[in-house]
Amino acid sequence: MTLDHRLIDLLVCPVCKGPLTMHRDDASRPTELVCPADRLAFPIRDGIPVMLEGEARSLDGPPAAQTPVAQTPATQKSGAAPPT
Repeated sequence: MTLDHRLIDLLVCPVCKGPLTMHRDDASRPTELVCPADRLAFPIRDGIPVMLEGEARSLDGPPAAQTPVAQTPATQKSGAAPPT
């Protein structure tokens, strides 16, 4: 299924309402619509753009590793581990 280029001209980023650019794979098939302002890439699945913020891929790289849990003031003073 091909994506109608007239549709691309009408679509905007759901986050900032800015313009989108289409990225293609090696076989020139559309793979995602990219918002350069928000640095988000919205996937195109079976020829249908998925314009949901939760489905978008960040262009800033892989998600950051989970940060360690901050110590509470009580554990900072005593140096003891928090209760389990």
